[in-house]
Amino acid sequence: MIENFIKILLIVVPLLIAVAYVTLAERKIMASMQLRKGPNVVGFAGLLQPLADGLKLFSKETILPTHANLTVYIFAPILSLILALIAWAVIPYGFGNVLADINLGVLYLMAVSSISVYAILMAGWASNSKYAFFGAVRAAAQMISYEVSIGLIMLACLASAGSLNLTMIVLAQENCWFFVCLFPATIMYFVSALAETNRAPFDHAEGESELVSGFNTEYSGMTFALFFLAEYAHIIIMSLITALLFLGGWLPFSFGFESLINPLCWVAAPINLALKTCFFVFLFVWVRASFPRMRYDALMQLLWKSYLPISLGFLIFVTSTLFVFG
Repeated sequence: MIENFIKILLIVVPLLIAVAYVTLAERKIMASMQLRKGPNVVGFAGLLQPLADGLKLFSKETILPTHANLTVYIFAPILSLILALIAWAVIPYGFGNVLADINLGVLYLMAVSSISVYAILMAGWASNSKYAFFGAVRAAAQMISYEVSIGLIMLACLASAGSLNLTMIVLAQENCWFFVCLFPATIMYFVSALAETNRAPFDHAEGESELVSGFNTEYSGMTFALFFLAEYAHIIIMSLITALLFLGGWLPFSFGFESLINPLCWVAAPINLALKTCFFVFLFVWVRASFPRMRYDALMQLLWKSYLPISLGFLIFVTSTLFVFG
């Protein structure tokens, strides 16, 4: 019991610290791209800025709307953060280095990801505000739509690996990362991840120009901070899942199982995985700084008229190729 509690703390505490400093990294990267300085006052080179932001959010007054459904209103951000944290239970950080090594790890992640839309719907409905409700409906339609594309792309990876276990999927990339042999799926998965996490250029759920702030318009203080933490935790885990599915997870760039018997593999494996995850997090920020927001009808057209038939056709191609040559 105590051992499991310590394992959970070893996952949750670094994750919350990583979420805080991803916000700083995003502001620094965007400032560099826009030829400005970014946060550089609080602490050395602005390193204490996330702590100052967190202290500000948790010390601000939490305003409860008069006509809101308070039970659902308060529970929505808590549920959002809980779902963002429990997804990490099946993430392998190395060979055998996982909290719950279940055979249906991918199915577990898809289930948790699908349920997260309820937290956004609850927030928008319980706020009793038309702006929050419109943002929640947009987010729900967007997340449900791109779950279809993500599911089909994952099926192509699962068919190639022959397992739903994340560790087995990583080890199946011993000789060739799926990024190479499933390159179109990698691009489609990353774009779908952008849409599912409501990130630019697909941030319609938080469109400031028409919805003020989307589903979290009526939230402030600590409740807003919980949504903020959940959003960036989702960005990190989507980047991590992309690295596991397409970039060989913790496998080093030299490939092969020789790293499993290397005395340093328990140290090197998490570092390899962290570097690949940071690469995709950087792409999230890069896309935000480079592309304007798409129209909502263009977003839906991209899925239903482009990604859905392409991902379905690619899945059929992959499974047919494996059946003929496998």
